[in-house]
Amino acid sequence: MSEPAAWTTPADIRNEVRRHWERGHILAARLAGAPLFPLALRLRRPDAKALAAQFDAVRKWIGALKEGSKPACGFGYDILWEEINHRQLGRNLVPAGIRVESERDALRLIGMQRQAARFSALAEATLTQFPILRDWLVRYFAKVLECGDDWQRIIAVLAWFRDHPRAGLYLRQIDIPGVDSKFIEARKGLLSELLDRVLPPEAVDTRFAAGRGFEQRYGLAAKPPLIRFRLPDPRLAIRGLSDLTIPAADFARLDLDTERVFVTENETNMLAFPEAAGSLVVFGKGYALDLLAEAQWLARKVLYYWGDLDTHGFVILDRLRAAFPAAQSFLMDRPTLLAHRAFWVWESERYEGTLGRLTAAERDVFDALQRDLLGDHVRLEQERIAFGWLERALSALPAMLVQPV
Repeated sequence: MSEPAAWTTPADIRNEVRRHWERGHILAARLAGAPLFPLALRLRRPDAKALAAQFDAVRKWIGALKEGSKPACGFGYDILWEEINHRQLGRNLVPAGIRVESERDALRLIGMQRQAARFSALAEATLTQFPILRDWLVRYFAKVLECGDDWQRIIAVLAWFRDHPRAGLYLRQIDIPGVDSKFIEARKGLLSELLDRVLPPEAVDTRFAAGRGFEQRYGLAAKPPLIRFRLPDPRLAIRGLSDLTIPAADFARLDLDTERVFVTENETNMLAFPEAAGSLVVFGKGYALDLLAEAQWLARKVLYYWGDLDTHGFVILDRLRAAFPAAQSFLMDRPTLLAHRAFWVWESERYEGTLGRLTAAERDVFDALQRDLLGDHVRLEQERIAFGWLERALSALPAMLVQPV
């Protein structure tokens, strides 16, 4: 026997209509001109046993449905009735279905008249210029309404990119009435969703991510990647400067008069690197080593890589050798690892693949780390290596033939 708590209430009806709104059904029908109304809704009602055993509860349920219906309120849902002939109760009219006759009834029932009208105005302004966005507007109507006050400016941005494909300008150089670069910066995610749909394929470079690579993806000038380096030989200072940060493209053309180059993954290690004749120290930034590949003058130097003693440190070394096969590792050996056992930490995301550019000694350490031969997930961060150990390792390297400068 069904229970009163399971029978459809006016609140249930409003919630079902609201779900149609939230799923975009109402607005989709409005944009497409497709018929959605009259809209039949679900009705959970008393069964025959409940009609006899809980007649008072059934009567109250019917009364509540009638009080919330369109005949009583002037809008909302209609009740479809059927006559039953109960052997104990005789002939009675009971609800057999619920129907919302029109969009107006549905919107008033859930209080969305103003939002629907606002959406229609924004959608019309959008589709006038970008009819291809029709499906997107329906699917993401909540985003449209959320950005309502800014939507005209968003359309203006889309129109600018359409009319100036791959312009090669910085965001700061784009002139759109009422729009500044900060407006675009703050909405790159949303703009990317839309630009990917309104621009022709040749205007979108899909090699770059829509967020962080926004400028490259849509053909704007991007802030150049930077490389920071130090000259730990005072005689090699550039106009008295020994610590510099320059665009990677400029670094590629630099070709400094040094004999050896150290690439280190820790910025503090770069800053504290001991004085070293004829040397240059580069802050490698981990997996950003690809920036160095353009600086082919590094291939003419004695190149050392100093990374963390963990599996990813050797992955980065392997990648560096793809561009500079003669690169050597520095302080990434078994004696260094074992001498600093007290400073080992846990490598949380160990690399499980294979590497093809390691020396036999490096592979020995890499395998030991990967297979837990020395301990569980062992990692020695480069900044935990004793400074005296670093100085002794430097002094043990082959002497450089430093030319006067």
